[in-house]
Amino acid sequence: TELMTQAKYFGNSLLLNSAMQPDLTVSRTYSGPICLQDPLDKELMTESSLFNPLSDIKVKVQSSFMVSLGVSERAEYHGKNHSRTFPHGNNHSFSTMHPRNKTPYIQNLSSLPTRTELRTTGVFGHLGGRLVMPNTGVSLLIPHGAIPEENSWEIYMSINQGEPSLQSDGSEVLLSPEVTCGPPDMIVTTPFALTIPHCADVSSEHWNIHLKKRTQQGKWEEVMSVEDESTSCYCLLDPFACHVLLDSFGTYALTGEPITDCAVKQLKVAVFGCMSCNSLDYNLRVYCVDNTPCAFQEVVSDERHQGGQLLEEPKLLHFKGNTFSLQISVLDIPPFLWRIKPFTACQEVPFSRVWCSNRQPLHCAFSLERYTPTTTQLSCKICIRQLKGHEQILQVQTSILESERETITFFAQEDSSFPAQTGPKAFKIPYSIRQRICATFDTPNAKGKDWQMLAQKNSINRNLSYFATQSSPSAVILNLWEARHQHDGDLDSLACALEEIGRTHTKLSNISESQLDEADFNYSRQNGL
Repeated sequence: TELMTQAKYFGNSLLLNSAMQPDLTVSRTYSGPICLQDPLDKELMTESSLFNPLSDIKVKVQSSFMVSLGVSERAEYHGKNHSRTFPHGNNHSFSTMHPRNKTPYIQNLSSLPTRTELRTTGVFGHLGGRLVMPNTGVSLLIPHGAIPEENSWEIYMSINQGEPSLQSDGSEVLLSPEVTCGPPDMIVTTPFALTIPHCADVSSEHWNIHLKKRTQQGKWEEVMSVEDESTSCYCLLDPFACHVLLDSFGTYALTGEPITDCAVKQLKVAVFGCMSCNSLDYNLRVYCVDNTPCAFQEVVSDERHQGGQLLEEPKLLHFKGNTFSLQISVLDIPPFLWRIKPFTACQEVPFSRVWCSNRQPLHCAFSLERYTPTTTQLSCKICIRQLKGHEQILQVQTSILESERETITFFAQEDSSFPAQTGPKAFKIPYSIRQRICATFDTPNAKGKDWQMLAQKNSINRNLSYFATQSSPSAVILNLWEARHQHDGDLDSLACALEEIGRTHTKLSNISESQLDEADFNYSRQNGL
């Protein structure tokens, strides 16, 4: 009980333009009724009920091994932060923690930066830190010791929001934003971790995904395939982001080459509405954009300037590379109250326009007209479906009067409150604990209980030769863990990984190896491991 109380304390201590018009030049329209099924994705519809904030993170697994590493100790912080690394004017009301792989809601559009603000900077020294691009999913982890002592650097990140400079070849498509980090001449002694969001439904059977870098001459060169073995770079592809270990700054992006027509891009679909100049008309704009936070942020920025309101929670559409087009339809409009303008009830967008939709946010616009000014409520369904593929239904139930409209929330990263964190507080694992873990697992072990098993227990199963070239393989593995868990702070997974390995700190060296093995076996049997 005492150990669990200490562990809980340890977990808590770490938690700190003009109006857009429908793209009718590439669309075919239909005015007749369309009979479509309503296969609502129950998992997505009930997802909002899972967004419960976490008040703390508990380390549930405890034993003599974890105590020996100091995991039950109070977190120790040393050094001072650069106070100037926090840009002024940021909204600090959206820092609620959330369950793993979930993101909290933001209640309004005004809290998000405009396109010209997709750049952030911070001053970092020997203690390292974390630089985050708010609401984009892009972040940079500068490890402790990566910058030489007595030095400090102003590090920046930016996202290209204009026309992509990476021109796809053949069937290759851009799967991520183009991310620049610098200064380009900065020299680091330990690889930094760059996190880039992507929109691919990850599967090595259907995608060949590459990391590319832009040269000083403006050309793009392949750094590696994410499945390659390399000692100069490491890529770890998670479902919604790629974590890259690099030793040089520059401009990077992810591209994908579909291997089969079952390759899937994840699209975020959303509907916004606003009154038109004609007081009887109401405009609906339906967006289908790559499922990356920065792509949706661009939509939010545009809609904010047009006075648009989000009318339903965004949903995911799995768009296959099977060459079939996308249909967007407005259904179940209340008769005698509303009517949709002729020949706009259904719009169809060609496959190529959707598949390569990284130029501008793809949207279709619909204009509805009230029969009388007394009608203030609107209810209808928006059906977005790929022919011979997946479909989603957006249920609109809203008041067209701003004073009566209920605010609909949308997804956004919680990191907008802390674009830059410096020193130990930027990391989930206290430095003293990190040092003990590295000292323990960097040493080769006859039973294989070393950094290689530490990697495997943290789901790092390929390209282990990259870590073998590092002065401290365990430190680089922990850096990758920090990058992957920057939002969930999942210390349980690390604690469980250490427990399963069953190694002990040198403080317990007076206990015989046979006693340790027996203790590990008894612990594993009692806990079902």
